[in-house]
Amino acid sequence: MKKQIKVALACLLASSILMAGCGGKTSSSGGAPAPEAKTYTIKVANYYAAEHPQNVALREKFKPLIEQKSGGSLKVEIYENNKLGGEQQFYTGVRNGTIEMGIPGMIMQADVPKMGVPEWPFLLKDFKHAKAVLNGPIGKELSEELERVHGVRVLAWSVNGFRMFSTNRPVASMQDFKGLRLRMPNTPVFVKLGQSLGANVSPMPLSEVFTALEQKVVDGQDNPIGVVRSSGFYEVQSNILESRHGFTPNVLIVSNKFWEKLTPDQKKVVEESAQAYAEYQWELSEKSYEEDKKFLIGKGMKFITPDDGFRQQMETSVQPIYGEYYGKYPWAKEMVEKIKAQAK
Repeated sequence: MKKQIKVALACLLASSILMAGCGGKTSSSGGAPAPEAKTYTIKVANYYAAEHPQNVALREKFKPLIEQKSGGSLKVEIYENNKLGGEQQFYTGVRNGTIEMGIPGMIMQADVPKMGVPEWPFLLKDFKHAKAVLNGPIGKELSEELERVHGVRVLAWSVNGFRMFSTNRPVASMQDFKGLRLRMPNTPVFVKLGQSLGANVSPMPLSEVFTALEQKVVDGQDNPIGVVRSSGFYEVQSNILESRHGFTPNVLIVSNKFWEKLTPDQKKVVEESAQAYAEYQWELSEKSYEEDKKFLIGKGMKFITPDDGFRQQMETSVQPIYGEYYGKYPWAKEMVEKIKAQAK
């Protein structure tokens, strides 16, 4: 009788173990259980005005696609125009997980120098060149470096655009840069660029630029003309030099802390929606240049297109920046050559 009881208990125990092993959800690879599909609200922070192509693409592509494809398990809230803090603040928020996603520029390049390369002076030539570089192996290398160092995942590369100088007086020669009080982003490459051209550089975040221009603390600033339009700089500036002296991309990033909470299906939805957003945002930005230019001319701004001689003088003046970076970063020269090769 005792033997029969022992056999019954052993069978019951084996059955319990088997049921426990089969009862939980496992990943398709047979590893740890996959997370349950919980409902999340994704805050997406950026520093652009509401009508900038970045926020148009978020509203018209990213948000509806995610909410539809996830069956409502993922909601998207867009916080434009520094509503969750300036670029440094919301980037830090994504890093530490208090903000799920953000669209910074290359603010992280102080810690991740490779991320700054696309902005090096006169390196990327046009939208086709920029897209080939950022959506190819070089962009992947930069993204992997950012995740390794800062723990944030790049979902997609998007575009701010080619940078130009808006000023309160014409800049039509190298001489016109001398004494010009020029706002530049607070990143070393832009500070060096402005100084190399002969300007007096005042670094400051985008959120402070309009007031600085209005109060004549600075004479000019540099940004793609889409920002000049969406931020209203045409109200306090009269001229634009179409210098195209640098290209600024953006990255749609997601906190790894948040990413790890998502199910595989939710991750797939986010990745597909991010790619659709980026494609649309590139298209909007590329098409908007002539429209933005026409709008700004209508507001009284005068455009100055540098001739070949002036452009060459600007490019020559910034070459010491490359010499410095080649000496500082062992990988720099090879990467620059790879980028240049993709323009051919």
